[in-house]
Amino acid sequence: MTDIEILTRLYHERFAVEPDLIKPIAGAGSDRRYFIIEGEGNRVVGTVGTDLRENRAFLYLARQIGRQLPGAVPEILAESPDGMAYLQSFAGEMSLFDLMASARNSGIYSVNDEEMLGEAMRLLARIQIQGARGMDFDLCYPEAAMNANMVRWDLNYFKYCFAKPRHLAIDEPALQADFDSMERILLDDECHWCTFMYRDFQSRNVMVSADRHLTGIDFQGGRRGPVEYDVASFVWQAKAAYPESLKTRLTDIYLGEAVRIDPTFDVADFRRRLPAFVLFRVMQTLGAYGFRGTVEHKPHFLRSLDAGIRNLFNVVTAEFPQLKVEFPIIYGLASQAYASLPDKEKLEGVNTESPLTVTVMSFSYKKDGYPTDDSGNGGGFIFDCRAVHNPGRYEQYKPLTGMDAPVREFLESNGEIFPFLDNAFALVDRAVEKYVSRGFSSLQVGFGCTGGRHRSVYSANAMAEHLRAKYPQVHVRELHLQQPHLNR
Repeated sequence: MTDIEILTRLYHERFAVEPDLIKPIAGAGSDRRYFIIEGEGNRVVGTVGTDLRENRAFLYLARQIGRQLPGAVPEILAESPDGMAYLQSFAGEMSLFDLMASARNSGIYSVNDEEMLGEAMRLLARIQIQGARGMDFDLCYPEAAMNANMVRWDLNYFKYCFAKPRHLAIDEPALQADFDSMERILLDDECHWCTFMYRDFQSRNVMVSADRHLTGIDFQGGRRGPVEYDVASFVWQAKAAYPESLKTRLTDIYLGEAVRIDPTFDVADFRRRLPAFVLFRVMQTLGAYGFRGTVEHKPHFLRSLDAGIRNLFNVVTAEFPQLKVEFPIIYGLASQAYASLPDKEKLEGVNTESPLTVTVMSFSYKKDGYPTDDSGNGGGFIFDCRAVHNPGRYEQYKPLTGMDAPVREFLESNGEIFPFLDNAFALVDRAVEKYVSRGFSSLQVGFGCTGGRHRSVYSANAMAEHLRAKYPQVHVRELHLQQPHLNR
């Protein structure tokens, strides 16, 4: 049976009606396939997995946490007999990360923004502590608990997928001594852990409903473990780039909720251990960026590397300077990586504002024609994406956009999109640098394809993300003429 047939049967069994709509939606970088399913007022998410043990872990954890905390995670509505497909309640159209896009770009978080982020920290504390009550950690996958193997794998991920490909000078025995010291700190309390480590708690994995209710997703890799790991993952997420004052407030909100749930929660011990977990998580993220970008040639991750390096350097120098003493070799690698960044990408330049606004847009040659420039600057670059293989020719991609994971995988699979974008980046970078140096206020960059849905959306988003990472002092507007719901 096809995915559609399996999910249609599950939907009918659950609601006693046939669905009116089943459309694929973007996944989270895994092989799981996701679909929005609608019919007679019911809207759910259908999932088809490829790993039975992972599916079983997710289904168990969702039900376990849901019993303790109704609404904190999606509700499991139906499950196929073989456990490979299931329906879950719809958690919202937008992630917390997307909701914070304008605040992130401006660096200004409103009271409402901070309240939403604070509520995410309260949700985390509830899932970790209250959700773990009665949990059978032996049903977690792939490990029942954070352990030495996990720590070593992630540290070596940093070494072999980030430091070595970047050709940093490494004293291997000394680096191993730092790794051993970090392992001891991270695991020094493992015999007392009774909390659930979410494993990938970040703003992209917190969905926001129309009434602003928050729901956690993508916790299938969770296990018994320390709470500090998830706090570090959320608050020190490189792409989120929260101001230090906001990081402090979010940590305090988390601690307040943790103590409310469990009055025996040791705040002093948490604060003592947190810096090592922040460093560990930032290193693990750089390893992931290096692997997905350098080895798998995913441009999104390559564009994230510089932000990750700035985050690492800031953690070991400004936020937790004691880490320089505790982990001197890791500090040295952070310094080397930071020194390799162009001057404009270093921390000193992050807050250097420029009057320049770059408007990056996608459009349809067929429906829009050449876009106009409302800034009065008379236009800018136009890049024609129509020579790139078109996913819109295939039925399964037609309802999707260039932001959705299946389309991105399609465009990246044969590699032809990469040189096209590299050439566009090189041309636009030179113009941006000249415009900044001369105090210009506006530049427009357009990407066009036949329908303005797939290739042009992917390319415009890639350009916008590239410019945001490389020129943080420049304001980047992202407009999609045929897909306005994607505007940022």
